[in-house]
Amino acid sequence: MDLYFSPLACSMATRIALYEAGAETNYLEVDPRTKVVQSDGSDFRQVNPLGLVPTLRTDDGQVLTENAAILQYVADRFPEAGLGTSSGMNRSRLHQWLCFIGTELHKGLFVPLLDKKAPAEIKPYILDKGLSRLDYLESYLTGREFLLDHFTVADAYLVTVINWTMATPPVELAKWPAVKAYYERMRARPHVASAMAEELKLYKAEIARHKKAAA
Repeated sequence: MDLYFSPLACSMATRIALYEAGAETNYLEVDPRTKVVQSDGSDFRQVNPLGLVPTLRTDDGQVLTENAAILQYVADRFPEAGLGTSSGMNRSRLHQWLCFIGTELHKGLFVPLLDKKAPAEIKPYILDKGLSRLDYLESYLTGREFLLDHFTVADAYLVTVINWTMATPPVELAKWPAVKAYYERMRARPHVASAMAEELKLYKAEIARHKKAAA
């Protein structure tokens, strides 16, 4: 498999899931500005016309996009890793959390806050609207170790998104102690810690590359 990713982007959730599964994977870094694949200089848009990560090329050559779909594919592809759930309501709950993270947190809250081109006046509105989502998550995670009854791909996605609070000062995790404790537990998992450390190093290299290009 080939995973196209950008450092510390939402694609890190798939890296975490693949690490947890012990899956043999080629990790292909995509520059988020130029859409150039760093290993060979190719145009990533020839793989995914939208230029968005994560994008997964399966062992049989099929290209899969969209984070929630890719994470569910990984869970199904490696059932022995226990990253998914059984059928029925448990699977629906997994879908529920993947959708919640993707829409209410990822796109609804963090993308506007992280967007440097977004008008400054809309950010207080986004923040005010989005904090209720974190209040909901705080209530749900109180007394729970994971989103479901064990670590799943939804946890891989959630810890990836919560990690963005490092770049969004208005979202201070101390206000949500259960969410903060959850984040710290997830970061302590060996595969999560490895993925974060590796991608942070790549992110720093990406920033340095951009500064050099702008000089």
